[in-house]
Amino acid sequence: MISKTLNASVIGLGYIGLPTSAVIARAGCRVHGVDVSQHVVNTINRGEVHIEEVDLDGLVQSVVNEGMLTASLQVEPADVFVIAVPTPFSNDGKHTPDISFVLDAAEKVAAVLKKGDCVILESTSPVGTTEKMRDVFAQKRPDLAMPGLCEGTPDVSIAYCPERVLPGRILEELIHNDRSIGGITPRCARKALTFYKRFVRGECVVTDARSAEMTKLVENAFRDVNIAFANELSMIADKQGLDVWEVIRLANRHPRVNVLQPGPGVGGHCIAVDPWFIVHGAPDKAKIIRQARETNDAKMHHVLAKAKALADQHPDAKIACLGLAFKANIDDFRESPALAIAASLAHDFGSRVKVVEPFAGELPKVFSGTDASLVDIDSALEECDILLLLVDHDVFKAIPEQERSEKVVYDTRGVWS
Repeated sequence: MISKTLNASVIGLGYIGLPTSAVIARAGCRVHGVDVSQHVVNTINRGEVHIEEVDLDGLVQSVVNEGMLTASLQVEPADVFVIAVPTPFSNDGKHTPDISFVLDAAEKVAAVLKKGDCVILESTSPVGTTEKMRDVFAQKRPDLAMPGLCEGTPDVSIAYCPERVLPGRILEELIHNDRSIGGITPRCARKALTFYKRFVRGECVVTDARSAEMTKLVENAFRDVNIAFANELSMIADKQGLDVWEVIRLANRHPRVNVLQPGPGVGGHCIAVDPWFIVHGAPDKAKIIRQARETNDAKMHHVLAKAKALADQHPDAKIACLGLAFKANIDDFRESPALAIAASLAHDFGSRVKVVEPFAGELPKVFSGTDASLVDIDSALEECDILLLLVDHDVFKAIPEQERSEKVVYDTRGVWS
């Protein structure tokens, strides 16, 4: 059993790692967070946050002030290690998963591992990554018996447990959402289960590591496929001169139909990325999943082409790009189609482009070399004749019809339809 005075270490203090660290600390565990950024470490040790998330700032300040959460650049000994580092694509142009950050974190954890420790991978990963992490431990620490590689009881428990959270609701969902906990062995899964039951009120379901890895990928691929249907429908409606929002509204009156709402594409580090991990693992079988990814990427190019056509048709008009985030009311721009569209317009039309993003203090680096400017919504409404709605932030939803009635409007979110 894990002792009541448990020490936990969270490797990676980003959008998942920091909220997870704070929630674990609030549950009474002493947490040591590790990150590669000195800025992140210094910010947290001051009791402040470097990301925008509802109620996170107050919670971090509280657990830091109580001495329950500290951060540094170095991994220190602990009873439980939670790895929450990025798993991006490789730079090969083939959407190949890059698990080097996971394996690098495993090497650092290996240096301080001791008998009885539990290591849990939370990073969204291709099937088999948890076993590869285990193999790193086996190579670096031959003095410790590893699960699945030894006879009898292993010295270390290793498991996989992905998060299921929505930005803007992370703290609540870390606690209340169900968790799939996959162990290298059933004993590993039970050890990890004991840890998660300290702070998770949702149901914790144990399984094997490979099934848990695939479950996370399937969840996001399912959502991607459903969004792709809506986005493909919107492109068909454009070609046929139909109002896609009206078509979806009517279709959803069927008791067994629930078509999602289309948008300018799909962003974020989950839905826009994870399905490719499935494709990479079975490229000859994952046909629908691959097509969904390609459809959602194509929707971004479809929106960009329409926006550029509007700009060309109104050569003297200034263009307001409303939103850069990948979803509403957050400051996360990862894989954001809105960001890509606005940046492309800025490079083509320069000072004609005015960007409105209430969750940004300055334009991201992708706008470097352009004459585009970041303005507030009131300035955009005064200066711009073309309104390109890319993100359904609440502040944009609140714009009344009379303030946009004389504008050229391209609403990619159906907010004003």
